[in-house]
Amino acid sequence: MALTSEATTVWTGDLKSGQGTVSLDSSHAAEFPVTWQARSVGSPNTTNPEELLGAAHAACFSMALANGLSAAGHTPENIQTTAAVTFEAGVGVVGSHLLVSASVPGLTEAEFEAFAADAKANCPISKALAGIPITIEAELA
Repeated sequence: MALTSEATTVWTGDLKSGQGTVSLDSSHAAEFPVTWQARSVGSPNTTNPEELLGAAHAACFSMALANGLSAAGHTPENIQTTAAVTFEAGVGVVGSHLLVSASVPGLTEAEFEAFAADAKANCPISKALAGIPITIEAELA
């Protein structure tokens, strides 16, 4: 069975001086302001599409890694993933870098890196981002 997830943005004004709000339709309590400034140069307390994409990538990767490890009999105690998605004005999204730290009893660093590489290649969001470079740094905590 397929699941369709939704988010809604309401934008007012032009690109450079306008602003918007992104809502996750699953939880109306989750609303995020968005602006061009936040996207192009950064702005405190304002998100951008790349930060939201990073959240999706980090969550998806962590789930894929937990699944791969558990399927092989190595249940992780915890996994922390940060996805740094880079946007270049006039070009677009130019990469996603995964920074992963996990506590997995009984694994060597090399074994863990192999599981992380597999999760990076096979999580659905990584597959959706196939048009950009995805890099990874993974280590056991």
